[in-house]
Amino acid sequence: MEKEAGPDTAVLRLDDPWDEGPAAGWGEPDLAGAMAADGRARPAQQRAHTAAEVYLEVQNSPAFREVRRRYRRFVVSAATAFLLWYLAYVIAATTAHDLMARPVAGALNVAMVAGLGQFLTTFLLTWAYARHARLHRDRVALELRWETQEMTRGAGR
Repeated sequence: MEKEAGPDTAVLRLDDPWDEGPAAGWGEPDLAGAMAADGRARPAQQRAHTAAEVYLEVQNSPAFREVRRRYRRFVVSAATAFLLWYLAYVIAATTAHDLMARPVAGALNVAMVAGLGQFLTTFLLTWAYARHARLHRDRVALELRWETQEMTRGAGR
């Protein structure tokens, strides 16, 4: 939001400063959605989708279910493994005093190595999550996003 320079300096612009104006064809009826796969125009009642219908259609699509399945499979298994590792550390720290007090190198004992291992595991898990997302989910999710935006471009909200 900024003031325009000129005779009416009290007038505020509420538009987006990064927007350079509407592109060609914007604000005109969207006829891209009016065409069926065979090139014939669809009837008007088939063109009018609300945004909610579009998002439900995308949510029920096989691509969306695949993205969610890949996400759940990684997150559930990684979170389960990390929680088991953490619980093993806590249980060993409270019950196996002799094991945890055993020296590893100098003043460094098993408890300190396991505690530092918790931090290391957190960073490794973060790296693995980002890598898994980049390799297995991001491309499909981005395609779904663009597809959804194309479908909602002419949809009423």
